[in-house]
Amino acid sequence: MSDAGLLDDFLSKFSHKVHKSDRKLAKIVREAYPIGVPALILKSGTDRIGKSAGYSFYLGTPDDLLRSLASWLLSFAGDRQFTLLRLIKRLWKRHGREDIALSSLILANLDHKNLDVNPWEFLSSILNETEPLDAILLVVEELFRAKKDAPSNVILEKWCSGRSIEGHLALICTFNMLKANHEISDEIISKLSSIPIYTGDSILSRIKDEVTLSIDNHEGM
Repeated sequence: MSDAGLLDDFLSKFSHKVHKSDRKLAKIVREAYPIGVPALILKSGTDRIGKSAGYSFYLGTPDDLLRSLASWLLSFAGDRQFTLLRLIKRLWKRHGREDIALSSLILANLDHKNLDVNPWEFLSSILNETEPLDAILLVVEELFRAKKDAPSNVILEKWCSGRSIEGHLALICTFNMLKANHEISDEIISKLSSIPIYTGDSILSRIKDEVTLSIDNHEGM
């Protein structure tokens, strides 16, 4: 049986009532993560790699399986999408690599207008003081892929003046926004250049360099 079939069989065991409880859903998806992952991989150094990267665990769950899990959660949520918001908080707190990836997929596909929730403000509210860069990149990428409205200048300015992790979020979002030709205010552009980057964080440093280059180009216009 295919991995998709194994996942379908596993999920079919549960009543729709489980969608009322973020606690039960968190337990179910944790049990589903190993489906389709070869035992040799599960017994390898993936957990050690995950912990060194800042995750509580890393199982190597395929992306297509995570997307199927997200689809199952969203399809049966109905008018209980607030339960999924609570689930995202619970998964982010547990902080496995798969938890973060699944949270990103769920957040990007919720009906934010109906929930009256700004996904960017929600994201910043659940970030820890430090996060794996991969975690932020994952969720930002999914939100932009889902064609959600970019964070406003007001939100970006707040992040630039907030916690370090929010400054990094502002850099990553601005990098994506500049690629899409979004307008960024002069005040934010000025603040972005002074956001501190951890020593040795090469990817974020390159992102900042790209943003700074755009800043220089902006000022030279």
